[in-house]
Amino acid sequence: MAFVFSRLDDLATWAQTHSLSFLFLDLSCCGIEMMHTTGGRYDLERFGAVQVASPKQADLMIVAGSISYKYAETLKKNYEQMCDPKWVMAIGSCAGSGGMFEGEFSYSTVSGVDKILPVDVYVPGCPPRPEAIMHGLLTLQKGIVKCRAQNSWKDSKTSSPEL
Repeated sequence: MAFVFSRLDDLATWAQTHSLSFLFLDLSCCGIEMMHTTGGRYDLERFGAVQVASPKQADLMIVAGSISYKYAETLKKNYEQMCDPKWVMAIGSCAGSGGMFEGEFSYSTVSGVDKILPVDVYVPGCPPRPEAIMHGLLTLQKGIVKCRAQNSWKDSKTSSPEL
């Protein structure tokens, strides 16, 4: 009987990793590369990632670009509307660390999305290549498998896998 349940759990893990629905927040120039990744040449959907329009349907939030302090509250509300388990991917140096807008260079920009949300995967680059974005998605899928194997996502509210 344990064999049947372990196989069902493996099936559920496979289904969760290969059916990510993501909410894409295009805030700067990194959004162009992300749009290129979802296009015909790179086709992010073959990895099981599908873009949705509502945060209530998404389990992955992809933040691409710099975040202003005005938009930070809206970003946090969108994250709170997502169902558990939920993950966040920061694309580009502006989303990861503030980029060229960090510190004394800009008073209106948050220096990294990790000041607002728990980030699971960082994709470096300015702007990152579509291959790097796809690598970040595959890294997140490996983290989800590892997280489900530990069953740690059931115990925490943020459900961030240790990658």
